[in-house]
Amino acid sequence: MGERIPHWLDKQADLNPDRLAIETADGRRLSFAQLRNKSRGMAHALIEEGVQQGDHVALLSNNHPLFPIFIHAISYIGATAILINTRLTPEEISYQLNDAQVSHFYVEKTCYPKALETVENMNIPVKTVEGLNLDKTGSSDLQTELHMDDVYTMMYTSGTTGNPKAVMHTYGNHWHSAIASALNLGFQQEDKWLICLPLFHVGGFSVLMKSVIYGMPTLLLEKFDVTLVHRSIMDKGITHVSVVTVMLQRLLEELGDQTYPDYFRCMLLGGGPVPENLLQETAARKIPVFQTYGMTETSSQVATLSPESAFTKLGSAGKALSTAQLHIDSEKNGEIGEIVVQGPMVSKGYYNRPAREEAALWTGDLGYKDEDGFLYVVDRVNDVIISGGENIYPAEVESVLSALPGIREAGVTGCYDQQWGEVPEAYLVKEKGADLTEEKVMEWCEERLAKFKWPVNIYWVDELPRNASNKILRRRLPFLFESRDTKWK
Repeated sequence: MGERIPHWLDKQADLNPDRLAIETADGRRLSFAQLRNKSRGMAHALIEEGVQQGDHVALLSNNHPLFPIFIHAISYIGATAILINTRLTPEEISYQLNDAQVSHFYVEKTCYPKALETVENMNIPVKTVEGLNLDKTGSSDLQTELHMDDVYTMMYTSGTTGNPKAVMHTYGNHWHSAIASALNLGFQQEDKWLICLPLFHVGGFSVLMKSVIYGMPTLLLEKFDVTLVHRSIMDKGITHVSVVTVMLQRLLEELGDQTYPDYFRCMLLGGGPVPENLLQETAARKIPVFQTYGMTETSSQVATLSPESAFTKLGSAGKALSTAQLHIDSEKNGEIGEIVVQGPMVSKGYYNRPAREEAALWTGDLGYKDEDGFLYVVDRVNDVIISGGENIYPAEVESVLSALPGIREAGVTGCYDQQWGEVPEAYLVKEKGADLTEEKVMEWCEERLAKFKWPVNIYWVDELPRNASNKILRRRLPFLFESRDTKWK
């Protein structure tokens, strides 16, 4: 039957009934006992509406206080939650509902019109989570134990190549991810994590899991709001926050000449390679930034820089967490190759797809280890630009461009070239009032990059296309300009 543990929310409600579990920016607060009671009430309401153990139940919701209640309610029933990105089109959502064989579809009220359009030609009823009775009682038995091998959630990959796939996460995957993180970062009684990443992505969802497994309070924000996040760190006892690069850049601007409180001890930075100048600035200002590496398939982070190495290994994503293994598919140390990971936090595979034949996961990411064994993530395999036989990593060029004063953001992708096959081009967002020209950008690149890495085209844009986790969508960069004579990659 596999390993079982007591239901983690029941356990926290028993151990720490009055401890804060979740609060929101508008002052709503739930203790672990209250969260347990409302989740069990919602579970009974879902059962009355026909949800059964083993069902695939989709949720389309932004960061809303009912999101964690719903997630725990699903676990009391033994169903599987399919978490849907609210930024998707109805057509994209429809694909995921069909692919995941969803039988019940619940949505936050603001998402209801999109949901109705999604199921127009489907036999799936749409109901709002706001319509569920949180005080419902019933005769049905709820789960008192969690089976670690059972699939708890499914989240879809971004689908940059082919159709997106549903990553199956077991209770054990989420448990081991949270435990490995605590062993690396440490856990203290006063810890409090701010959530500003989307809960339908693993980066945000993993904090909900940490909360219920550690018995840790969280501050749940509807979205990233730089002023609100800054004020929360300064005034609400926040010790940890998870961000991506663009968020950190804006927080630095908001911080100005101030410093964060002494109790703030972790700015967990994910989402891909980070401009070196940004890390140097945070180090100079003693901001505790810990770069991390992970993906949906690894249930969040699988490698993280330890606090002891935060200022001596700038740019590194650290080493594999204590229960994980990580190696580089290369001939020797320091050589770039594909990152391969293994461990109990790694998903066992994709729903409705052939099972992975080996325990190790080939990530599709490129990186290398230095002489001390620290991981440096270079880029995605599929984003690499191959120009005249030379490999160009967009993240490296972006890092150089981002260091130029006056550049707020940089995105680099490849375009077709008759002579070289592919060449890089850059999409740049200026700082307000910056006096920059293409000539200045090229002078900067010529001093810092080999000639074959110089962007052949430079485009000034208002913003870069990003997904809900704020990662740059490089393959959408060319579509910022509809008229092109160039054949795009």
